[in-house]
Amino acid sequence: MATAKRDTYTPESLLTVAVRVFNERGYDGTSMEHLSKAAGISKSSIYHHVTGKEELLRRAVSRALDGLFGILDEPGAVRGRAIEQVEYVTRRTVEVLMAELPYVTLLLRVRGNTKAERWALERRREFDQRVADLMKAAAADGDLRTDVDIRLATRLLFGMVNSLVEWYRPQTAQGGGGTDGEQLAETVVRLAFDGLRTSR
Repeated sequence: MATAKRDTYTPESLLTVAVRVFNERGYDGTSMEHLSKAAGISKSSIYHHVTGKEELLRRAVSRALDGLFGILDEPGAVRGRAIEQVEYVTRRTVEVLMAELPYVTLLLRVRGNTKAERWALERRREFDQRVADLMKAAAADGDLRTDVDIRLATRLLFGMVNSLVEWYRPQTAQGGGGTDGEQLAETVVRLAFDGLRTSR
C-alpha cells in the first residue's frame, strides 16, 4: 500500500500538501511528522523528493514570487505612462494572488527565521520597491495627487492588496460563496486610483 502511494505521489502534489499544512500550522509549527501524516506517506518518502521542509518552503514561496515578478516583464507593466503601468501591475498582482492564493498567503506570512524566509522577504521587498518606483514615476509625471504622500499611498495600496489573503475565497464549482476574480481586481484598482489620480 505504501509503495503504491509513493508511486503516485509527485513533488507538485507534495508541495500542495506542504503549503496547506504550513498555512494551517505556521511554518515554525510544522514538523516533518505533520507533513508525513498530511501527505499519507512516510517521512523517508518525503526525503525522496526534497531535502527537508525548508526546501518545500523555498519552492512554495518561489512559485508565488515567480508569479509576481513575471508581472513586471509583461507588456502592460513596461509600456505607456507610469500611472498605466502601476494600475496594470496592481490589477495583475490581485489576479496572481487569487490564482496562487495558498502560495502567496504563505509568502506574506514568512517571518525571516530561516535562510529561505530571509531570501523570500528580500525578494518581496524588491518587488514592493519596483512598484513604489512606478508610483513615484507616476507622481513625477503629474498623474497622482500632490496632496497625498506617495510613500503612504504605496503602503496603503500594498496593505489593501495583501489583505485579500485573509478573506478572499475563490468561487466554488457551483458558483457560490466566492468573489469574481476579474471584478475584484478591477474594484481594487478603481478604489485605489480613482482617489489617487489627478483629474485631467
